Amino acid sequence: MWEGYYVGAYWGPRKETALECARRAELFFHMLARCDPSFVQWYRAGRGFPRELPGHPVRPEMTELEKLLLRGRPRTDISKKVIEDMGFRQTMWNAKKEATDIRLSCGGYSPWGGPNSCLLKPPREGAVRERLLRMPVLAEVLTSMVTAWDPDFAMVSSTEMVNLVEKGDFEVRVGCLTYLSRRLGTVPPLPAPVRIEPLGTLGWLLVLSSELMTASNPEHVAFTLRVRELLDRAGLIERPKPPPASE
Repeated sequence: MWEGYYVGAYWGPRKETALECARRAELFFHMLARCDPSFVQWYRAGRGFPRELPGHPVRPEMTELEKLLLRGRPRTDISKKVIEDMGFRQTMWNAKKEATDIRLSCGGYSPWGGPNSCLLKPPREGAVRERLLRMPVLAEVLTSMVTAWDPDFAMVSSTEMVNLVEKGDFEVRVGCLTYLSRRLGTVPPLPAPVRIEPLGTLGWLLVLSSELMTASNPEHVAFTLRVRELLDRAGLIERPKPPPASE
């Protein structure tokens, strides 16, 4: 069964300027370029780009990334006024066909606007997909995200697996690779073959398996649910809910 794998990093409200987010993005893209040759050049949408290219080339430099993020500020539908507390959003890709997509949402500080996030989705098919969906490469990508964005948590999984494991609207998601910030609390003992490795001074990387776990494998699903349960008992899964909008 085909599964939609992705690497995702998420963090709560964090007020940052476009320049501060661009500084993080610059570090992320420089680290990402070392993970795979296909991650060296990225493109964005816009009119007037050469037809032979996937879009306008993006230089992963702070000044250009700042301008790009400023163009991606959410606005109101009618007056097109910038919604300041929603931060900055942008999407990039690296090819016309069999592209890897990156979606950034950063600098948001509204408690009702959803989490800030950095998502990387490999191609749907092809040789690049097969190369990227190897655990060492996925671990490097996740490490790049964590180092640059300092999220509350990050994970490698598929949409299908998340649908089977996740219990709430928004909670810490558990995948075959799961990162938990020290801000969340202390990681409890977990059953073999889980490995708990420090990721610098930021938090812990939980390696649930040496291979990519699939939603079509009942054992993979059951084990991921078991790890989620233990983390939930330790208070690491539930995320704080925003206060009512009227307050």
